[in-house]
Amino acid sequence: MIRASDVIEKIEAFAPKSLAEAGDPIGLQIGDPNQPVKKVMTTLDVRPETVAEAIDQQVDFIWAHHEPLFFPAKNLDLSNPQNKMYADLIKHNILVYSSHTNLDAAVGGLNDWLCQAFDIQNSRPLVISEENPAAGLGRIGQLPEAITLKDYALQVKKRCGVDQVRLIANEPATTIQTVAVLGGDGGKFWRQAQAAGADLFITADLYYHVGHDVLAADFAVLDPDHHMEALAKEPMAEKVREWFGSSLSVRASEVNTDPYRYL
Repeated sequence: MIRASDVIEKIEAFAPKSLAEAGDPIGLQIGDPNQPVKKVMTTLDVRPETVAEAIDQQVDFIWAHHEPLFFPAKNLDLSNPQNKMYADLIKHNILVYSSHTNLDAAVGGLNDWLCQAFDIQNSRPLVISEENPAAGLGRIGQLPEAITLKDYALQVKKRCGVDQVRLIANEPATTIQTVAVLGGDGGKFWRQAQAAGADLFITADLYYHVGHDVLAADFAVLDPDHHMEALAKEPMAEKVREWFGSSLSVRASEVNTDPYRYL
């Protein structure tokens, strides 16, 4: 019998909690670590629609990247959809475990998966972890060949499956080859990416005034949406298959949790 604690042990060996940024509420979110596990689902976000998917698919363990408790409940009023989601998880004995910035920083983790998706080769950590010099937030590496900013931005757009991306650059026709990437909200690291020699920094949620600073520094940032991290859902599922083989049923969530719609 495989218990939730067995899955958690494997996850934490791969993405140690010590790699997480200070204050990041990672780890067990909801559920009993002693409960048996037969079916795991990986997801970027834990939202009512992903919980409905998990219930429909008889999942009993959700491995998520983003924590569902970013904004803790102040009451248990179940007319609130968010609160009802927590109640549904408990009612159906679905455990939720989140690996956030520790999965970002892990060797072979989220940012390495983004490098694979975006053709960034021979990468190294952008922000080196004090815990492990081989780990850290973000990656920087080389594209197989030089390409213009505009053409590469269109490639990333296609890989992410989004309607549009935001390119902050003085000249989109500029040729690039060294690219840094940091999944999620990594705008505060753009100067480190530039200092490290990147021609382009891929990250999300870049603020308007920060964009002006990027242009003034004659640098380039590509923002394909925070939801680019959904590219990690299938690699996360593959890790579980690698650890447990056919002993566990594993699926990546098929729900799109991107809150943005472009009209």
